[in-house]
Amino acid sequence: MQLKVLTLIMAATAMAATNEPCFGADGRAGVCVSTSACSSAGGITIAGGCPADAADIKCCTKASCSNTSAGNCRWQSDCAGSSVANQCPGPAQMKCCSSAATGFGGYAAPAFPAVGACKAVAVTGAKTLVAAWPGRVRQIYCTRDCACPGTSDHCCGKAIDFMCSDGGGIPTTSGRQLAEWVMNNRATLNLKYVIYGQKIWNPSQDSVKAWTSWRPMEDRGDVTQNHWDHVHVSFN
Repeated sequence: MQLKVLTLIMAATAMAATNEPCFGADGRAGVCVSTSACSSAGGITIAGGCPADAADIKCCTKASCSNTSAGNCRWQSDCAGSSVANQCPGPAQMKCCSSAATGFGGYAAPAFPAVGACKAVAVTGAKTLVAAWPGRVRQIYCTRDCACPGTSDHCCGKAIDFMCSDGGGIPTTSGRQLAEWVMNNRATLNLKYVIYGQKIWNPSQDSVKAWTSWRPMEDRGDVTQNHWDHVHVSFN
């Protein structure tokens, strides 16, 4: 387990696909599962945490489990202590964490792409965010093997994926803080738009607001495509 940075998950409700993250009772990290699955695992649900899903899919949290007296269920990538499986609702990555503290990051500084195919605005933006949030970004991706303009700003080297969990396809609630920071520093970054956790914010369309009120996106089918393991930032 990597050294984790302590932080606070703020209370929220979030659009999410089944078995993907949400924010539940008292702002705890949760998972979108059926009410019956939550109950059988000893969790509690709140309404409105998973509005994209069927009526019986709700945000499930479990505040107490048996991995020390501080044990609580959260995504393994966000645990500041050791994690134990088979005590929590949801997929295998939702585990009983031994720490009451929320742990994010603790990663070595990522490598930055060279300016070229990855444009200067993106490289500068990547360096600015990483400097503001040391230890929180594990890896950076800029370009994609596609012709510009293509269907993504990655095709033109004007987008960065900030991977902020322990690995690709591993969910984290860490990205909310990074995404809101990007919004608040939109002018400095020359921001086009930012995506995290199946929500998008665009300075040309949206007012400054908490991530919980950002515009929802469609369910694209997995953790990475729904942006639960990284923050996508597109630049002008």
